[in-house]
Amino acid sequence: MESSDSELLRNENGDFNVLKIGMEVSSEDEAYRLYCEYALKKGFSVRKGNYRHGSGGVIRQREYLCAFSRQYRYGDPSDLKKVRRLVTRMGCKASIRFSIINGMWKVSHFSDDHNHDFVAPEERQFLRINRNIDSASASIINSMVDAGIKGTKAYSYISKEVGGSEHVGFTQRDCHNFINEKKQNLIKRGDAQSIMKHFRCCRIEDHMFYHDEELDEEGRLANFFWRDGRSKFDYDCFGDVAVFDTTYRTNKYNMIFAPFVGVNHHLKNILFGCAFLLDETTDSFVWLFETFLEAMENKAPKTIFTDQCQAMANAIKKVFPNTCHRLCSWHISKNATQNIGSLYANYEFKCLFNKCLHCEKKRMNLKQLGMR
Repeated sequence: MESSDSELLRNENGDFNVLKIGMEVSSEDEAYRLYCEYALKKGFSVRKGNYRHGSGGVIRQREYLCAFSRQYRYGDPSDLKKVRRLVTRMGCKASIRFSIINGMWKVSHFSDDHNHDFVAPEERQFLRINRNIDSASASIINSMVDAGIKGTKAYSYISKEVGGSEHVGFTQRDCHNFINEKKQNLIKRGDAQSIMKHFRCCRIEDHMFYHDEELDEEGRLANFFWRDGRSKFDYDCFGDVAVFDTTYRTNKYNMIFAPFVGVNHHLKNILFGCAFLLDETTDSFVWLFETFLEAMENKAPKTIFTDQCQAMANAIKKVFPNTCHRLCSWHISKNATQNIGSLYANYEFKCLFNKCLHCEKKRMNLKQLGMR
């Protein structure tokens, strides 16, 4: 629908109900916020359209569209793509156009002709135009992440404080993206180059030194792994069993320090390799385990002990299909307190449980050393 009225109508709460031709704002940001506020009230999302330039390259018009506008262009179905996104463009005609006259942004065209259903009121907080991490939430997330708390728990804490996820103003994925962006911005170009320079020096001094890096889509350092010649020698001798731990986050970038640790014939810890990871996703673990396997000349450990992480378990199953995956005794004890708390609270049961756990652990250690 179109109208020539120059007023912008508001309801008793001050929200925009109707947009009309002739409405003026003073900047592009105000123009975008104007349409977003109206769209949020009705239940649809917005995306930015094209500029129209006048003589000398000066912006003459700016258009904003419904997120469902225009048609999706289907490619060749035989082309394989890693990600197939949900098709949302269905030719919606709703749009608004601002003409810039003497520095003022004036509504010169407005169409409210939608060909789709609107989002229900209880789901409008998930619209992209309504998802924003404000400064207060950002401060809480930063403080909790700096203290070693995962983004999932930070989001859960904020949700409880505001009375539910529907009042947070952003999704859990937005929270993770915010944390990852902060991490990536912290890894300055000079620091990444220093790491690469240090690895090159190590390789000159130790011809068996190995390292590998993974970059993100923007060419920034995301994950990296290294091991020296001594680690390779130790792994050849004692690499049947490896312990992989990702609980260390004491570096200034808040990246995940992930060492591969083993035990020698003196029951002393030895280091097989180290890595820094940007996140704890299955893709990151798959990259790391494949890199570790390549660094050790395709010799996989017979047994690997890890903490309880499903993404890690998925990666182990994919990269080390013949490796026996076990949880460390600390996580088993923790699971016991959570799942059989009533029994574990009994002193006699706890003593017997720990005796069985430690006896089995001792038996496995002796078996690893070739002793019966």
